[in-house]
Amino acid sequence: MARIGIIGLEGRMGQALVSAIAAAGHDLAGGIDQGGDLAALAAGSDVLVDFSVPAALEGNLDAAVAAGTPIVVGTTGLEERHHWLCDTAAERIAVLQTGNTSLGVTLLAHLVREAASRLGEDWDIEVVETHHRMKVDAPSGTALLLGEAAAEGRGVDLADHAVRGRDGITGARRPGDIGFAALRGGSVAGDHSVLFLGASERLTLSHLAEDRTIFAKGAVRAAGWLADKAPGRYTMAEVLDL
Repeated sequence: MARIGIIGLEGRMGQALVSAIAAAGHDLAGGIDQGGDLAALAAGSDVLVDFSVPAALEGNLDAAVAAGTPIVVGTTGLEERHHWLCDTAAERIAVLQTGNTSLGVTLLAHLVREAASRLGEDWDIEVVETHHRMKVDAPSGTALLLGEAAAEGRGVDLADHAVRGRDGITGARRPGDIGFAALRGGSVAGDHSVLFLGASERLTLSHLAEDRTIFAKGAVRAAGWLADKAPGRYTMAEVLDL
């Protein structure tokens, strides 16, 4: 069993992690929020789980590297520089960064990749996500994860094919585009669908999150798996051996 430290203890995910760690039989090494003793937490943990904010990621990675402690990064809203920081830290410690720790979403991404690799460009791909009214980033990290899976399946770069929004006279849809639509409202924990739309048929792959505890359970499973891994960049797909 692993001693798991939580970065972002007082947040909704932090509190869900406390319960998930106990339910999985792991030990809670402690937790911090802004201003807490991050170095001490890292030193006293077998693995860290970070669900804080993008602005804190660099410091969190630095503390993990200094202590030689693996880290699961579930923080969303990351930008290109944050991924570079994860790559750099992964030269010294095990790093698992993901836009979604749900085991169901992990499997969904696998299915999206497989579908995209087998269906031609005459099948249009659209990613639709719905979240609660308080979510601050769009598209969600999960939607981008699914878009990346679709792009990988087609062997293309998502940045060259993503369409983040449509308004006004946009013209006809370009072949090969991967579209995103973000809906916000109510208390939705997270709904995601990837639509493959052909000329006379449609395929929809979906995941509906009914409670945030699924993300905590997945993060704890990832943390237990990562705790003894060698330095490197890891994924949730590897946790499920996909």
